[in-house]
Amino acid sequence: MIMLALLLAVSLTGCSKKEVTAAAAPPEVEVAGVVQQDVPLYTECISTLDGYVNAEIRPQVSGYLMKQNYQEGTVVHKGQTLFEVDPRPFEAALEQAKGQLAQAEAQLGKTKLDVARDTPLAQQSAIPQAQLDNDIQSNESARAVVAAAKAQVDQVRLNLSFTTVRSLVDGIAGVAKGQIGDLVGPTTILTTVSQVDPIKAYFAISEGEYMKFAQRISAVAEGRRKVGEQKVLELVLSDGSIYSRKGWVVLADRQVDAKTGTIRMAGAFENPGGILRPGMFGRIRAVTGTAKDALLVPQRSVVETQGSYSVVVVDAVKRVSIRPVKTGERVGQNWIITEGVQPGEEVIADGIQKAKQGSEVRTKQFKPAGQGD
Repeated sequence: MIMLALLLAVSLTGCSKKEVTAAAAPPEVEVAGVVQQDVPLYTECISTLDGYVNAEIRPQVSGYLMKQNYQEGTVVHKGQTLFEVDPRPFEAALEQAKGQLAQAEAQLGKTKLDVARDTPLAQQSAIPQAQLDNDIQSNESARAVVAAAKAQVDQVRLNLSFTTVRSLVDGIAGVAKGQIGDLVGPTTILTTVSQVDPIKAYFAISEGEYMKFAQRISAVAEGRRKVGEQKVLELVLSDGSIYSRKGWVVLADRQVDAKTGTIRMAGAFENPGGILRPGMFGRIRAVTGTAKDALLVPQRSVVETQGSYSVVVVDAVKRVSIRPVKTGERVGQNWIITEGVQPGEEVIADGIQKAKQGSEVRTKQFKPAGQGD
């Protein structure tokens, strides 16, 4: 019995030690190394996409809408028929104008005959000279009436052609705003066709940022460089992805907005598949410089406290030290650190709340979002 009691006591003591050991195990954190490399610096701002050309399609004559000849939201081409206005009133007007022209030409023919007949008679004093003068005046008047009648025929024929409403540009046709049977006219917008290849991106930058682009823009404005020659713009889409094609600066507005201190800019991007559409939002960014031998850490490893910044460094023996740092530009998911860390050091990127000054931790490598196993 005494031996059994001793064995039981030893066993319980061993279990107690294991529990204490397990409870005292250092917490596990994820660390990332301080990376030193050259980093491109970007200017980034909100942008709105718009058609390179947005053509409002309006009929040039008034009448009832008879037909829609395109499918909404599809690509149309310059000159393609989009709508048809009832042509019958214009066809009737054309026939009437042709009849008036025929009458005018007949009257002109008569006055020519009068002049031809009376000219020798007046020379022989067989008729008064005044009669010949009247004949000549009537002929000139008839000639003017014929010219006016021809112009009227041309005008009515043109109006008849306007009953076929065509696209003014190649692009994507929007939803029809006019319905079959509507009475439409020159003030009626039937739809809008947007040229989307290339597509424009409007954005505003500060006066200081503008100066970084000023020489390039001036070169284009003065014709010393072709538009699109330097593709320096990137477009970050609303889902965070970067558009596959780089764009170029198209224009800078004529003045800086005195209220906001910004100047409106426009860039352009090739858009052969029509993926980008007017009205979409994104972010325009462009490289404005390079930070040489910059030190990078994940943004999530930087702690801000009342305007001061710090990181939690783990040394070679897995000891924790909280170190104040000075920060520079944010680059993607990283942050440039200008003072406070050295290349190759490791900082805690996940699990900062588990670490205390001077404590010991267990580490594993941090994997940014999108870089799983």
